[in-house]
Amino acid sequence: MNLVSIEILIEGAISGNLVSFPTDTVPALAARPDRADLIFEAKGRSQEKPLILMGATAESLWPYICGRDEELELWQRVAKQYWPGPLTLVLPASVMVPRVMNPINRTTIGLRIPNCDVARKIMDQTGPLATTSANLSGQPALEGMVEISEQFPNVLVLDLSQNEEMMLGSGVPSTVAKWNRIGGWEILRQGAVKLEF
Repeated sequence: MNLVSIEILIEGAISGNLVSFPTDTVPALAARPDRADLIFEAKGRSQEKPLILMGATAESLWPYICGRDEELELWQRVAKQYWPGPLTLVLPASVMVPRVMNPINRTTIGLRIPNCDVARKIMDQTGPLATTSANLSGQPALEGMVEISEQFPNVLVLDLSQNEEMMLGSGVPSTVAKWNRIGGWEILRQGAVKLEF
């Protein structure tokens, strides 16, 4: 069984292993940004589908984007209103984003801070992680940590056996909003958050 303590999971993520932990939506499959290829491989995921960069704080994510001062100010205002929470902002990517995170289109990156204490505690130690839902590509998102450990035997999965029911998310995916320099925000996926820009 690959269910592990939070300390072992953090150590494993820092070392470059695939990990899985709960968020406020569905559990994440995660890796260091430079090891994002492990996620595509484990899921059988098309490289045309970009990953999300998740972090513990907004400050940890801003180096991964680039924009004009007035854009940065606007993005930070939106982030302050909706983060932590189930909102992914797709913004222009900086050179900090490794090619393996978004192999086909390197111009943008999705950013999110989950409203989940354990997820933020992990990423406070590991730094931002490349993430996606924990499931095989094309299959429904797995919601239980034991289920994830069985589907992905080589992934370090957070052991929630003491209080799993308290820590699992809503099961509703995040809302995804992309910044378009011409027309402002474009909703790519309507999820848990109803946006008011």
